[in-house]
Amino acid sequence: MRTMLGGPVGAGAASTAIKPGRQAAKNRIHVVMAKVFPVRPGLASRGQACGPHTVDVTPVSQKMGRHWPTGDNTLNIRAGMTTDSVARARGAAFVAFMGGRIRQLTRGSLSVLATLLVVTGFGCGAEKPPPTPTAGDPALIALLEPIHREHDLPALAAALVSSAGLQVQAAVGVRKRGDKTPASTNDLWHIGSNTKAMTATLAGRLVERGLLRWDTRVAEVFPDLAGDFHPDFQPLTLRHLLSHRASVAANLDWGRLARTGTVSEQRLTALRQGLAARPVHPPGSRCLYSNLGYVMAGAVVERVTGRTWEELMRTEVFEPLGMTRAGFGGVGTPGELDQPWGHRKGGRPAPANGPEADNPPVLGPAGTVHCPLADWARFVADHLRGLRGQPGLLQPATYRELATAVGDGEYGLGWVVTRRDWAGGPALNHCGCNTLFFANVWLAPERDFAVLVVANQGLDAFEATDAAVAAVVRAREAKR
Repeated sequence: MRTMLGGPVGAGAASTAIKPGRQAAKNRIHVVMAKVFPVRPGLASRGQACGPHTVDVTPVSQKMGRHWPTGDNTLNIRAGMTTDSVARARGAAFVAFMGGRIRQLTRGSLSVLATLLVVTGFGCGAEKPPPTPTAGDPALIALLEPIHREHDLPALAAALVSSAGLQVQAAVGVRKRGDKTPASTNDLWHIGSNTKAMTATLAGRLVERGLLRWDTRVAEVFPDLAGDFHPDFQPLTLRHLLSHRASVAANLDWGRLARTGTVSEQRLTALRQGLAARPVHPPGSRCLYSNLGYVMAGAVVERVTGRTWEELMRTEVFEPLGMTRAGFGGVGTPGELDQPWGHRKGGRPAPANGPEADNPPVLGPAGTVHCPLADWARFVADHLRGLRGQPGLLQPATYRELATAVGDGEYGLGWVVTRRDWAGGPALNHCGCNTLFFANVWLAPERDFAVLVVANQGLDAFEATDAAVAAVVRAREAKR
């Protein structure tokens, strides 16, 4: 039996107000912030929907059970607010940004990473083939261990990447709390909403082939369904879906939706349900983070190709990049400790592991990919090359399209897009969480590097991943 990890989710765009009450009061939904390199370290950032620190919205599950829970959800909610208190906030599209200091590294930690950067050539952009995966690079392990201890995580792993590929990777900790089996650089990690950049990349492949345009209207793709769409959704485009400007609900009742039909049929049902209601705002006018929007984008690519999103991801993204171990859903063999085991908030091991320990497959385009760090590094390195003008999976112009903020926000197509001094210009970011794993990535195309960090614990692992990325970048800055 698949376990729904995402917790209570709402029924549609029209029901963005939360109904106060006993059930609603128990539901707690969080916004995860990428605090690494705030504009002014130590100060709170200013709030803006889909701004530079908004990276994922994932409801925390109340429990792991035999049935997927149902209930209410909103789009973007202040971290830590209960749903009935959110009902008193100004609209469901509210986002609060939490500023935070970037932890200062000790002189010893700086020396450790400076040694790592010299040995690997990462700091000077040297091109070399990725190393054979091992238990981990000693210097990077030394950097991760104090962060791992401070945040009391089961496991924490990281990788440094350049346009040449994976440079260094390491893992510290154990696969499951209470067991001594160590985490490994070969392990699989669930990367949650980092899947969105992959879905946008897949769409880019189809745009380059002429099967789609970024401004293709959804009604054009589904002329047989367009009559069921609310009239205000007639202008809705693929670009709107991928940039979180569709003005659709954040989620539907995925558990109920996943009980009937094939996964592709479920995505089509999600599209029909989501577009039948009046939009929260005119499509394109505001950035409102939405998993539903990406599920709809998945339905679009399935319709124009006649193939499932999963098949397209394998043949159009994974295989061309050599991501041979990437897949979908939870990781590991049920009941065995052959991969990292997911942990809920507070470090509690999930009751179950394996492919079913994830959100329903219908959510695939929004966030069900798992892979080892080495495979994720291949995807990220391809983007670094593309943003530096080298053709790869896509043409350079298409990479730039993905990495360009849409409208007045700071979300492109699958990426949070901002600027940071340490990046020498534009910086791309995203985080992902299925409530049992957490993944965080930052790209600095102008400086030709990226940092990937993962943990086998849910939302409260954000602080550790943030600290790990910040440590690597600050150490790199100290060396320059």
